[in-house]
Amino acid sequence: MKKKRVFTVEQKMQILREAEENGMLTTCRKHDIAQSLYYRWKDQFNSRGIDGLQPQHYRVDSGVRELEKENTRLKKIIARQALELEVKSELLKKTQLLKKLKR
Repeated sequence: MKKKRVFTVEQKMQILREAEENGMLTTCRKHDIAQSLYYRWKDQFNSRGIDGLQPQHYRVDSGVRELEKENTRLKKIIARQALELEVKSELLKKTQLLKKLKR
């Protein structure tokens, strides 16, 4: 399997500048990158400048992850209790019907 390459901001800027001078196709072939990647970098640079080329990592805080696990566990407990209540109410209705029929 091919390992994903990671480009620094400086490398991205250098590739963008080189593409302006030598052409996009030549530069993409030289650096073995897809044209779509070049255009994505160019759009990011044009819209947000250098900050647009910074790596974007979305990390979930471990505290948030623990809260999500606890929330899931509590939802399962509530669902189980709701099912038990529904079954009990159905049984109660059936027993009341049987008592009425026996009278």
